[in-house]
Amino acid sequence: MRKKTKGRIAFQIINYSILALLAALCLFPILNILAMSFSSATAVSAGKVSVFPVEFTASAYSYVMGKKEFWTSLIKSLERVLIGVPLSMVITIMTAYPLSKDNSQLRARSVYAWVFFFTMLFSGGLIPGYLLIQNLHMMDTIWALILPTTISVYNIVLMLNFFRNIPKELEEAALIDGANQFQTCFLIYVPCAKPSIATLTLFSFVTQWNSYFDGLIFSNFPSSYPLASYLYTVVVKRDLSTLSLDDFKLLTMVDDR
Repeated sequence: MRKKTKGRIAFQIINYSILALLAALCLFPILNILAMSFSSATAVSAGKVSVFPVEFTASAYSYVMGKKEFWTSLIKSLERVLIGVPLSMVITIMTAYPLSKDNSQLRARSVYAWVFFFTMLFSGGLIPGYLLIQNLHMMDTIWALILPTTISVYNIVLMLNFFRNIPKELEEAALIDGANQFQTCFLIYVPCAKPSIATLTLFSFVTQWNSYFDGLIFSNFPSSYPLASYLYTVVVKRDLSTLSLDDFKLLTMVDDR
């Protein structure tokens, strides 16, 4: 083992200290929000909460989780993730694999690539998207939430660049052994691309779980909302005339947070 010099030891101490400080800065907002969620509305309004709860209470969680709509929207979000993430990854892989080939292997590959790239710069807009979902009779269905976010051109670009770094000799050996393109893709390329697939799976999960605006647009009834959309309506779109004084204090605490 290489002997550590004093300079190297000092560098490691400074390096670890800076990394620990950066980690603390990243964790502080999360801990602050968590602490405020377990603190009283009075303490939050007075700005007394930092990292630890003040006047500990779970009333905010009891208020939200005591509603039937919370559990309905939670099930809807779980359904969205369980269907949307695998579907998104399968389509991303099957799109990125042919686009990772040369023009000699896939005719008009450049045309397809530019068509996908064009969608990154321009989109149809909100109103055409709404009319499309409405004309396809997908309003208030899980597919209205999943299908518009299934394909991400950014994810496709990341995946095809990873596929390009895989040695072509593996594909040639598979084709010589009699494998077709589907077998080559899912038996050769996919196992080699596990790090990229894991990263894009996380991206897709975050997109499906955190999306709230599409639930508000494509759902006419609260029973069709995903969890993020329901929590948005709790915080923003509320009828103050139907709230008790305690409920109003809880919602005030959420706004101050």
